[in-house]
Amino acid sequence: MVTLQVQTVTFSNIAAVIFDKDGTLEDSTDFLRNLAQKRSRLIDAQIPGIGEPLLMAFGVQGDSLDPTGLMAVGSRRENEIAAAAYIAETGRGWLESLNIARRAFEDADYYLKSTPPSPLFVGGLDIIKSLSDAGVKVGILSAAPTAQVQRFVTHHQLEPYIQLQMGVDDGPTKPDPRLFFNACQALGVHPSVTLMVGDAQGDIDMALAAQSGGCVGVCWKPSNSQHLKGADVVIAQLDEIKILASSVRSPTSDP
Repeated sequence: MVTLQVQTVTFSNIAAVIFDKDGTLEDSTDFLRNLAQKRSRLIDAQIPGIGEPLLMAFGVQGDSLDPTGLMAVGSRRENEIAAAAYIAETGRGWLESLNIARRAFEDADYYLKSTPPSPLFVGGLDIIKSLSDAGVKVGILSAAPTAQVQRFVTHHQLEPYIQLQMGVDDGPTKPDPRLFFNACQALGVHPSVTLMVGDAQGDIDMALAAQSGGCVGVCWKPSNSQHLKGADVVIAQLDEIKILASSVRSPTSDP
């Protein structure tokens, strides 16, 4: 168990810290924007005129990606359904629309498959190592598919420090607290001794609903942190998470 200091807020008796991936540990804005653009172009090639509305739905405007938009915070399944809804508005049946969206997403994955995972944000590796060295269990819980989480961990050689690599494939997604309960169960800790660190409202709402040990919001532009309501504290750098003290024992219990 450790005591963590984050700005003026103290979190005591923390046995585990769960991080979001995209926008929290991984600086993935460019990749997500490129992925959204590729998906939109592929669908637009079949249904001319739908590309721009799709980009707006994904949260992409020009060279910017909305950190609260669908591409940034939604699961793959949620993005597919949104794309299919726009396709269905052109008069196609729902199942046909879903199939068009799914094939476009798969083709986009193929075109971008050689793109390496995005870089870690500054301070990410240091805090993960420090927490691990202090005996804290560290996990990643992302709305991205589990395979992407695993690829990210492997690429950055984080395996020695990460005990949980969880994404959203089937079942609940953020902000459903069941996802947090499942992550805590996999780590062997209770939510009340688990700290959530994320850059989206879904991360915060999920952790609050699960009665976690605390919620740290991450916003790289502090003036734009209105979307992190309910967080105990909002940081602009990961090195603002400080370990004050640690104990040898790290008791666990089931959620």
